[in-house]
Amino acid sequence: QVQLVESGGGLVQAGGSLRLSCAASGRTRSIYGMGWFRQAPGKEREFVAAINWSGGATRYADSVKGRFTISKDNAKNTVYLQMNSLMPEDTAVYFCAADDGSWWIPSRSDQYDYWGQGTQVTVSS
Repeated sequence: QVQLVESGGGLVQAGGSLRLSCAASGRTRSIYGMGWFRQAPGKEREFVAAINWSGGATRYADSVKGRFTISKDNAKNTVYLQMNSLMPEDTAVYFCAADDGSWWIPSRSDQYDYWGQGTQVTVSS
């Protein structure tokens, strides 16, 4: 089992920045990739970004390209999501997820095996 704990959410004005962190514990050696998803009220959970745990290859949703950056620190078993130029439509609960299979930078929620509890990000206009 892998446990994931997110942190770093909060309230920020439009145009501002936040950095989310996700710390993994447990069977971290089984992690193949990690990703971030978000879910706004009344909407489905959507993919934001993913990173391959060994090589560091990344994938982004079109809506966040150029504004968000996913990165990792293998020594700390932590993945980060740096969010710049935030917009009100980025308001959502952000979830961290881990994949222990062999998907290549997965972007579907059903490709992930473990999930964090989520952290709220609110962007005011």
